[in-house]
Amino acid sequence: MHTPQQHQLSPALTLLMAVGCGVMVANLYYAQTLIEMIAPDVGLSPAVAGGIVTLTQLGYGLGLALIVPLSDIVENKRLVIVATVGAVLGSIGVAAAGNAGLFLLASLIVGTCSVGVQVLIPFAAHLSSHERQGRTIGMVMSGLLTGIMLARPVAGFIAAVAGWRAVFVVSAIAMAAIGAVLAAKLPQRRPAVRMSYGAILASSFGTFGRYRQLRLRTAYQSLLFLAFNLFWTAAPLTLYREFGASHAEVALFALAGAGGALAAPIAGHLADQGKLKATTFAALLLLTLSFLAADLVVAAGSVIAFAVTAVLIDAAVQLNQITGQRIIFGLAPEARGRINAAYMTVMFLIGAMGSLIGSASYERGGWGLSALIGAGIGAVLLALFLTFDRRADA
Repeated sequence: MHTPQQHQLSPALTLLMAVGCGVMVANLYYAQTLIEMIAPDVGLSPAVAGGIVTLTQLGYGLGLALIVPLSDIVENKRLVIVATVGAVLGSIGVAAAGNAGLFLLASLIVGTCSVGVQVLIPFAAHLSSHERQGRTIGMVMSGLLTGIMLARPVAGFIAAVAGWRAVFVVSAIAMAAIGAVLAAKLPQRRPAVRMSYGAILASSFGTFGRYRQLRLRTAYQSLLFLAFNLFWTAAPLTLYREFGASHAEVALFALAGAGGALAAPIAGHLADQGKLKATTFAALLLLTLSFLAADLVVAAGSVIAFAVTAVLIDAAVQLNQITGQRIIFGLAPEARGRINAAYMTVMFLIGAMGSLIGSASYERGGWGLSALIGAGIGAVLLALFLTFDRRADA
């Protein structure tokens, strides 16, 4: 039984943190629907073009491992602002890059510094009462997923009008603006933990040995995120090549996919009610069935039905993410930054491979092969859940 805690997050501050997450995390996905525009312009071959997205996400994984654990020992507001400034400078570098080397280096910087998002999420959990924590995480995460999903259509629309470089200029301006508002409105949070940087890093990954649920939730979300990236790399290629879609039409498809963000508040409410295992099973089953359906609807030539499967795949990822973070943030409140860093680092390092698998599988076997791999990932996840984690909700 938990005693009631003060809920320190106003609706306005919750919305601000959600918008901040969305604006920052969008950096990881702008390039995903622009690969065919960027690659020839900076001198990358089609075979390695998926590396444009993968490197940014690997940079994000690096930031998760090296920067996010600092949120347990460094004042959180300052850490968010410093990371935001770094992401702004990286985006300017991407926009100005004249060759593949400079573009990839700047992309790595953008990815590394976009981890301010993963400082904001446990920060919001700290400011929330235990009774409302699931809903708080759900609202902030809905901003994050909205940013992920809107990144593609926004990038597509801007690139169609002003070229792909303008996308990253607009991103730098948006991040500078939200960074200024965060600097003015976020409260300070000075952690009570006193540890050296080396000790905090070692402690971060040591959490895997201590918490079984952390290992399970990381495995689930890593494979879900890999499938998510596979879908959003192969789906635009399918639209371009099999449906003859324009950049604007692909952007509209991605905009429809943003509807998956609506699952976040639902997931948060279910998590606060304790329906954690049931929600997890539903998410894994939904992912599997959605990939199977996506294969059938593409073969039938239905773009609308394809967009529906995109919404369902995004909803599955979001349902599991909110449920997982509600679980892991309750394991050790004083170590939320380290636990989140370990969880998200592994998730992104594994998940980032989805972009390469998506482009490679599409080139080898078309959408049918990509969809089959996605459904196979869902089947593996269901097997993991039924073998190790099917106990009833607590």
